Amino acid sequence: MHNSSLNSALSATILAGREILKIYQDPTADFSIEKKADNSPLTIADKAAHQVIVEILQSTGLPILSEEGKDIPWEDRKNWHRFWLVDPLDGTKEFIKRNGEFTVNIALIEDHKPIAGVIYVPVTKTLYAGMVGEGAWKGEGMDETVTFETLKSQGQSLPSETLPETYTLVGSRSHMNKDTEEYMAARRKEHGTVNIIAKGSSLKICLVAENAAHEYPRFGPTMEWDTAAGHAIASAAGKRVVRVDSHEELRYNKRELLNPYFVVTGNW
Repeated sequence: MHNSSLNSALSATILAGREILKIYQDPTADFSIEKKADNSPLTIADKAAHQVIVEILQSTGLPILSEEGKDIPWEDRKNWHRFWLVDPLDGTKEFIKRNGEFTVNIALIEDHKPIAGVIYVPVTKTLYAGMVGEGAWKGEGMDETVTFETLKSQGQSLPSETLPETYTLVGSRSHMNKDTEEYMAARRKEHGTVNIIAKGSSLKICLVAENAAHEYPRFGPTMEWDTAAGHAIASAAGKRVVRVDSHEELRYNKRELLNPYFVVTGNW
């Protein structure tokens, strides 16, 4: 894959994040909140980010599967060898709550596996990126001219620190449930004291990728675009994103785009 295409993904996340911030920081914005088919929220910011990303990624010539343009029939996409998988605004609930914990996610999928990923946090201007086999990095204050080469030279290689002494789990800020609580209880039994960090969006995967946490268990519904970019970054940083039932890595571009329960970890 040419670096120019991957650099397009970097630029796209930042420019989409800029569009999101225009709406997020507008005191008169009502976000025009709608409901999707699964009853999750959709805002004008989701749509604006989607438009920016599609306009940029179209130049790469690869198919694009985006949460806001996901109605592509299985018959059309089943033979895709390589494509972009996009979540223009991950953490819409966090966006609506105005807590800053939302991201722009772009992943490059090849033969059902995420091989590169970019995650941008518009509020903090933090950029995460990874290419499987080459490494993962975190940068601050990057603009749309950033390339993987500049991120490598100016950013921080992941994982960037040693794991916390206290066993640390990441939990969803908006989706805690009984299965997750039972998993966390089992970890307490195994490790004694367990620290739990609550976060929104794909930032949960990034915390494991950068060694701020040991694991992120997810016992609830997620879609492929929710995890793909984080999965690529975690893999590039030496972590795994595995199914709870089989311990196999998550796969992408399935007929049904719903993920199974999974754990992001460096242990399995």
